[in-house]
Amino acid sequence: MHVVAIEQPLLIHGLALRTSNERAFDDIPRHWERFYAECAAGIAGRTDGDLYAVYTDFTHPGVDNLGDYTFVIGTAVTADAPLPPGLTAVRIPAGRYAVYEVERGHPERVGERWRNVWADGTIDKSYRCDHERYRANGDITIHVGIR
Repeated sequence: MHVVAIEQPLLIHGLALRTSNERAFDDIPRHWERFYAECAAGIAGRTDGDLYAVYTDFTHPGVDNLGDYTFVIGTAVTADAPLPPGLTAVRIPAGRYAVYEVERGHPERVGERWRNVWADGTIDKSYRCDHERYRANGDITIHVGIR
């Protein structure tokens, strides 16, 4: 794990799902399938070739990740990109993030890595916005907002 600072917020357009940690291991794989089926044509205004999975709108923001949250799979877009019908716009805020790597090219290991992240008591999690970044080259990272 290492810490990075995101200097400018990232605007993400993507497909949203309301879920919880209890339902996530069932809901999220189906949501990825839906994203690929419905957004395969692409999202206008992309800034790069990466995909983002954003966790935001926690039931208890700033306190914990218990309860529901919004999970959005999408792409980073320019500020003037049109929001396609049926998609949601969310911002990954500027700030400090603890970054955890997932084995390259193995998205099926993301859930396992999240279990390690939540067990890590060495960071002060912000519980505002976390995200996964899936780079076109196969690199996968989990970014956890910290205070």
